[in-house]
Amino acid sequence: MAKFSIITSFLGKTKDRFHEYNENRSLDAKFQMVSEIQGVDGVEVVYPYEVNDPDLLRTLLDKYNLNISAINVNVKAEPEFRNGGLTSTEKSVREKALQFIKGAKEFAKEVGADKVTCCPLGDGYEFNFHCDYTQMWHYLVDAFGRASDYLPDMPLFIEYKPAETRGRCFIDSATKTLCLLKEIGNRSMGITIDFGHSVWGGENPAETLSIVHAGGHPYYIHINDNDGKWDWDYMVGTHHFIDYVEFLFYLDEFGYNDYYTSDTSPTRWDIKGTFEANARITNKILDVLHSFDKEQFKKLISTRDYLETLKFMEENIFSLKN
Repeated sequence: MAKFSIITSFLGKTKDRFHEYNENRSLDAKFQMVSEIQGVDGVEVVYPYEVNDPDLLRTLLDKYNLNISAINVNVKAEPEFRNGGLTSTEKSVREKALQFIKGAKEFAKEVGADKVTCCPLGDGYEFNFHCDYTQMWHYLVDAFGRASDYLPDMPLFIEYKPAETRGRCFIDSATKTLCLLKEIGNRSMGITIDFGHSVWGGENPAETLSIVHAGGHPYYIHINDNDGKWDWDYMVGTHHFIDYVEFLFYLDEFGYNDYYTSDTSPTRWDIKGTFEANARITNKILDVLHSFDKEQFKKLISTRDYLETLKFMEENIFSLKN
């Protein structure tokens, strides 16, 4: 069975431009809720706003028998980060953002996590001639490079996203993230692949995964879905079902054994039901993928005769048997 985790900030109050959803919950209440969600035993928690007390976090993990999938460091919420944290034109602001990541690595080590993930959403731009692109790239290489060198036994993963909070994020694609990691040169750094970010950005998530895997960097997975027009953080398989099947096929093929973490926003839907659906649907797809001859399927794919591949999918994945 796959391992499932939840970004716990989605278990409290969330809001969009017009509405608020659900209620504020303490960390204890969030963890209790996770413990009651079938199939889930992991949490990804946000540092420093949601968690910053290692003793409290360890106590709650033990109390509810939960594991940490990742420490998520937020480098966008401070007022100084409004125009970019890691890429601010002010050195003191860049240093503060860097210190957030270093602090997250210290915190992760103290609580027994195995990774820190960072999505630099405040670092980007809106307009042509809005910034010096070369300088911004140098800032990113410098900041993430120094962050990765600090406590090198605690891996740092970078999560890319096309946009939000900026009109265009500097780290907006898997290939650009790989370019950044190559320039930094630290092989222990990883990439957080968010399924929804990938499809919204015009990628094929399975192809993206394959390229990242071939590049040799570790990866960590966020699961969700959207309509390809915005990062709605819907339940898995609701808009890109076949894409998700293919994504899971290659994750299984590559031996992925880390957490499938729900980066899914239960705005108008029951919280418990939303995350149970993610785990249930993912496990059902993986069960189907384990039920047929994968070598035969891979051989069909290699011939590039898609009609034959489609027929195999009808009989083995779609269960459209006569």
